[in-house]
Amino acid sequence: MQITDVRVRKVTKEGKMKAVVSITFDAEFVVHDIKVIEGEKGLFIAMPSRKAADGEYRDIAHPINSETRERIQEIILEKYQHVLEEEEVLEEFEE
Repeated sequence: MQITDVRVRKVTKEGKMKAVVSITFDAEFVVHDIKVIEGEKGLFIAMPSRKAADGEYRDIAHPINSETRERIQEIILEKYQHVLEEEEVLEEFEE
């Protein structure tokens, strides 16, 4: 299974959440609302979740093993960094 598309929507307001991402697998299946979060040890992703009746948040969709989670996180964070770099270039060009 390959990730065939990654779409990053930066969050403009201040806070720990930096972006919301959608990823597409094999150009056939998409997962929306993956969050890029700034934590104490750097950036990480949080899978889409919803609040359960007991008040806890549960992932709606998530990788089954740590290797897949790491691969998804690496691809998303690379794309996020690329978006930030493109934004910097555009800001420099506009000045």
